[in-house]
Amino acid sequence: MKNFKFALAALVAAAGLVTSVEAAEVAAYRGHPIDLGTVTGIAYFTVEQGGYHVVATLSDADGKSTVRFEAVLARGQSIVLSSPGGRGASPARIEISRVGEHVEVTSASATN
Repeated sequence: MKNFKFALAALVAAAGLVTSVEAAEVAAYRGHPIDLGTVTGIAYFTVEQGGYHVVATLSDADGKSTVRFEAVLARGQSIVLSSPGGRGASPARIEISRVGEHVEVTSASATN
């Protein structure tokens, strides 16, 4: 019974780490919206000889601060973009992954 209570407590704690997860497949040369709470933007990829060239452009709400991330992904590789939440808000996390010949964007709201 003690092991069951411990396992149950561990499961509840692990479930609290991620509050929601969404995944979407992105088409080549098409933009996909990104929302990291305090910053939002768009990501897209192009097919190149060395891999899939992923570009993500993010901006704050008033558009005064903009940042751009670029990476070339081979099969099985991914990049993570994250933003701390504002006071009292959860941090946000986006993972852009190349899965075979596809690119997936997974967003998760984490509480840690």
